[in-house]
Amino acid sequence: MSKIKITYILSNIDKAIAFEWVADKLNHDRFELSFILLNNKEPFLFNWLKEKKIECYYIPHFGKKCYPITFIKTLFFLLKIKPKIVHTHLLDANLIGLLAAKVLGIKKRIYTRHHSTFHHEYFPKAIKWDKYTNFLATDIVAISENVKQVLLHKENVNHTKIHLIHHGFDLEKFSNILPLEVEDLKQKYKLQNNAPIIGVISRFINWKGIQFIVSAFKQILKNYPNAKLVLANSTGPDKSEIDNILQQELTPHQYKNIAFEPNLFALYQMFDVYVHVPINKEIEAFGQTYVEALAAGIPSVFTLSGVASEFIEHYKNALVVDYENSNQIYNAIIELLTDKTFAKKLIENGKNSIKPFNLNLFIQKLENLYE
Repeated sequence: MSKIKITYILSNIDKAIAFEWVADKLNHDRFELSFILLNNKEPFLFNWLKEKKIECYYIPHFGKKCYPITFIKTLFFLLKIKPKIVHTHLLDANLIGLLAAKVLGIKKRIYTRHHSTFHHEYFPKAIKWDKYTNFLATDIVAISENVKQVLLHKENVNHTKIHLIHHGFDLEKFSNILPLEVEDLKQKYKLQNNAPIIGVISRFINWKGIQFIVSAFKQILKNYPNAKLVLANSTGPDKSEIDNILQQELTPHQYKNIAFEPNLFALYQMFDVYVHVPINKEIEAFGQTYVEALAAGIPSVFTLSGVASEFIEHYKNALVVDYENSNQIYNAIIELLTDKTFAKKLIENGKNSIKPFNLNLFIQKLENLYE
């Protein structure tokens, strides 16, 4: 039996371990995977795929002005590959890849919806592009129940198109970390003499609620003068505004910005408490960091957004605080730092609660969709 040829089209992605996992784990006897990468520079993923001898093509892409030429190049590569299925990820790839696939008569056109109400809340004019990709796709992967409800009730997508498939994780990688790796990272970022370390892994976007974490951390310093706030993935559209808040509220030695750290697994292990507090229930589409933090065994403070509403329980696997509430964030962090027995209980429950997000189940659901 011939293999099913699947082409992933991705836009504006440099390094993404999730796609490395898919490339590794998808059944190579049943499926033949290829990639078309649209990016403003040659992405890390492109070289990783070449090393794995997976068919891949890179198209230099710099936004809307490049749509016509990127579309033509995508058509050319799809004609060369001749896939049975096209699966796109992120807006530019969705618009260009799904249209190219439709023009070429590719009957199964899938896109994964990686955002939730972002356009509805901040860019209403872009909703038409969401609806257009919904129209072009024959199947849509909703990464959380939250995203599924947005597609159904805010964008009126036919329920038969929607497939709820949560992100999958190689969960063991988050806990099987050598202590030396963690010490090396602390040395790299000059954190050896700081305790406790309060961790955040989030792009600098206002709806992530980082400004409320900063206010809470300022209070933490009264209890723990040697504490450090570590903000990883500290890039994004609101970087200037959030940097200004940090500079006004804290001194340079009280926080550390990390633009990108490739060793995500060791990064989590540096933290004594982890905080992720988006500002409403719907704005986060999934929130991989909810699963990652619990997989890493870090006691955590969360607001319920994205997938968190499906499995995070207050006082069971994390502490849940109200949206935009610095005082509650502060109190929750203090509770986790002072009650180690309680924190240990949360860690144990957390690891049990994330088993449905294991990588093998995710791959199985993808394979079922492709067949």
